[in-house]
Amino acid sequence: MNKNKKKIKIVSDIYMFLVFLFLYIPIFALIVFSFSDSRSMGHIGAFTTKWYVRLFQNEAIMTALYYTVTIAIISSVIATIVGTLSAIGINKMRPRNKAIMMNVNNLPILNTEIVTGVALMSLFVFLQVDFGYMTMLIAHIMFCIPYVILSVLPKLRQMPENIENAALDLGATPFYALRKVILPQIKPGIVSGFLMAFTMSIDDFIISFFNSGNGVTNLSIEIYSMARRGIKPEINALSTLMFITVLILLILSNKKQSLEERGRR
Repeated sequence: MNKNKKKIKIVSDIYMFLVFLFLYIPIFALIVFSFSDSRSMGHIGAFTTKWYVRLFQNEAIMTALYYTVTIAIISSVIATIVGTLSAIGINKMRPRNKAIMMNVNNLPILNTEIVTGVALMSLFVFLQVDFGYMTMLIAHIMFCIPYVILSVLPKLRQMPENIENAALDLGATPFYALRKVILPQIKPGIVSGFLMAFTMSIDDFIISFFNSGNGVTNLSIEIYSMARRGIKPEINALSTLMFITVLILLILSNKKQSLEERGRR
């Protein structure tokens, strides 16, 4: 039995290694070519950082980066606030109403992005709203809220029962109980929801493509436009920086949650 278990473990480890290798080899190749002196993806040249220098000298990319970061931050903050309050309200509903609201919340997630993008575009056209920064921001807020709700709800379910009622019985106001009792308990879920919304906003292409205006583009749209004119080494450098940024955010989030769990123990 022990030998069989060892064989199964070895096969499982090899399988997982091959899966992660398949997933991360393209990213590793992209990072390598971002430091290659050669403009061709066919062979690796000498080590250089000139593509990163040219990247920050590209006015179009810097403008797209500004729109991407500002929209991601603002939409993530608003979506986190709205999503957290919505999750608290959904958690207090009766089971039947809660099930209905969760199905409604899951629709934007399960729906294809192109349908969501076209639907929002049609809405803005019907309301005669000029396409630009605000339309893209509203679109990002809309599709980020469901992810925040799904991140916060599990933490609400893990809270001790009647903890809010206990705070109210002890003289706390509803707002004070929310600020001092509920929010600290669900803080990890709120942080996870914010990071999820931030990542989804930076990564989005389809919904942004249908709801952007003249002179307003994010990095995904800019990379798509550059790629249509031919793959440039600057794209490799930009993609590498985006990957490293998301990786750092993920590591910091996991580290913070680990420290909080140790502190509670």
